Amino acid sequence: MADSPGPAGCPRAAPAVEPVLFLGTVALGLQAPLCTQFLWDRLGAELGYNGSAASGSAGCGNASGAGDLRQQELETLASHWNLYINLAGFFVGLFSVTLFGPWSDSVGRRPALILPAVGMALQAAIYLLVMYLRLHVGYFLLGRILCGLMGDYNLILASCFAYVADISDQRSRTFRIAILEACLGVAGMLASIIGGQWRKAQGYINPFWLVFAVSLAAALYAALCLQESVKERKPAKLFTLSHYVSVYRLYAAPGYQRSRQKLALYSLTFFLIVTIHFGAKDVFVLYELSSPLCWGSDLIGYGSAASYLTYLSSLAGLRALQLCLEDAWVAELGLLSNVSGLVVISLASTTPLMFTGYGILFLSMAATPVIRAKLSKLVDEKDQGALFASVACVEGLCSLVATGVFNALYPASLHFMKGFPFLFGAIILLVPAALIGWIEILDTTPRYGHFTDAS
Repeated sequence: MADSPGPAGCPRAAPAVEPVLFLGTVALGLQAPLCTQFLWDRLGAELGYNGSAASGSAGCGNASGAGDLRQQELETLASHWNLYINLAGFFVGLFSVTLFGPWSDSVGRRPALILPAVGMALQAAIYLLVMYLRLHVGYFLLGRILCGLMGDYNLILASCFAYVADISDQRSRTFRIAILEACLGVAGMLASIIGGQWRKAQGYINPFWLVFAVSLAAALYAALCLQESVKERKPAKLFTLSHYVSVYRLYAAPGYQRSRQKLALYSLTFFLIVTIHFGAKDVFVLYELSSPLCWGSDLIGYGSAASYLTYLSSLAGLRALQLCLEDAWVAELGLLSNVSGLVVISLASTTPLMFTGYGILFLSMAATPVIRAKLSKLVDEKDQGALFASVACVEGLCSLVATGVFNALYPASLHFMKGFPFLFGAIILLVPAALIGWIEILDTTPRYGHFTDAS
């Protein structure tokens, strides 16, 4: 824990990075579904489609003939624009996160928290200009690129998790990381409920002003109130290849081969789990907007809130299950919950069945804090920034792959099974379940007992 006092005007208490993550997640939780709905409405108006559930029309479920073809055309177009906008940010963010993360190991975490929050505020400002001036939705690409250059939301995640690793011991780290992930759930749930109701009452512009405001608030909190967690700070150049080399060394430097293998395998499991999580989220709104569900913005808000509620239920489940199970087996139960929920959602044709699927996902977020904690314990304290930068890099790649696969798979599967992307995700999750079980079994074998401390 950092010994230096906080900035003037703020209490000298234990470091609390949760407000930064909370505010950043509120901004993202408001922006993501609203952006998809805005694309749906704007592109639907250009196509002359009047059956949008988001606009409250009763014609969604009764679309047939030319109307049904037009709905499919709109779904495909909106899905593709989601793909283009996300690609624009992720390609840039993939490199900026791995630059800023290792840099924060030297200069401290606070700069790596301020920059992406400012970037999210700039992105919201550009989105507002598009709405006020009725510019083409292609200008959303500019906002995503600027945000990506400053690290994007993934850098906030990486810096917050590195911050928690700085101030926690190995014994408590899994639960501390789970608490941080629970902040994601609380913020996302709040943002989803507010966003859905607010959009229905006042349209898109006012909710996006809130996105701008909370992004700025996150930057100001990190700049003025947050204590530094890096004990020994030192000046370091930002634009240098050494930051990328430090990430590479985590996986390739000489050392215990078993530890490097576990680092790679846990990174692979994390990649698969988060890819499915991001991919499913990308198409949830489109799946809910169109027939047979035909949800309005209020139900979409409640659905997003239900998906974020899994962070809190997973935290409670993790805490309870840790009393009788090893962390790895808790992660396995989380994956079982995830697979079962996605299977139910893939078959959902009614609102009660869709919410049943959300309910079954109650433990689905238990796996990711376990994997983050295990990865953190495999590297030195001085490399936590580089590690979580690499994890954020993996998350950026997850978003890239998820956006490409699911936004392409969804329109391609409309003619034979609308929920096929969720079923596909459930099948893929069997792979990380097998990998985690295999690593845990090897670790409990006497032959590998001397590697246990590294896990």
